[in-house]
Amino acid sequence: MGRRTSQDNLIKLSRGKTSVRLWLRMLSCEVLIERRLRILFKKTFDVTLPQFDVLAELEHAGKKLTMSQLSKELMVSNGNVTGIVDRLEKNSFISRSRPSHDRRVQFIELTMTGEREFKRMAARHEEWQSEYFSGLSVEDMNELQLLLVKVRESILSARK
Repeated sequence: MGRRTSQDNLIKLSRGKTSVRLWLRMLSCEVLIERRLRILFKKTFDVTLPQFDVLAELEHAGKKLTMSQLSKELMVSNGNVTGIVDRLEKNSFISRSRPSHDRRVQFIELTMTGEREFKRMAARHEEWQSEYFSGLSVEDMNELQLLLVKVRESILSARK
C-alpha cells in the first residue's frame, strides 16, 4: 500500500472540517504576509502598515476624504485613524483642512511629499508581493483569485 498524500487526506475530511482547515490556511497566509510587511515597511520606510494603508486609500481616492470616509473605506473606527493621520501629518505625507461652513469636518489629502513617498512604497510593496508569490505561476495566481472571489461571494451569501 502506498502512502496517502496530504491531498488524499484533505479529500476524506467532512465538509465542516474542510471549511475550518481552509479558513485556518487562509488566515495563516494572511498573518505571515502581514507580519513580513509590517517589518519591511518599518525597516525600509519607517512607516507602519496602517500608515501605508491610509496613504494607499488616499491615493486610490484621488481626492480629499473626510476622516469618516477614510475610516469607512479602511473599515476601522475614527479613533484608530486619528492617530495614524497625526503621524502622517507630522511627516508631511498628508495635510488636513476644514471647510469654513463646518469646522467639525476634517478633510485629509496627500501632499506632494506623500504622493512621491507613496509611489516609492507601492513599488517596493509590489516587489515584495511578487517575491512572496514567486512559487506560483501567473495562471495559479489567477485561478486562486477566482477561487477567492467565490469564497467571498459564498461568505456574503451565507445566512449568518
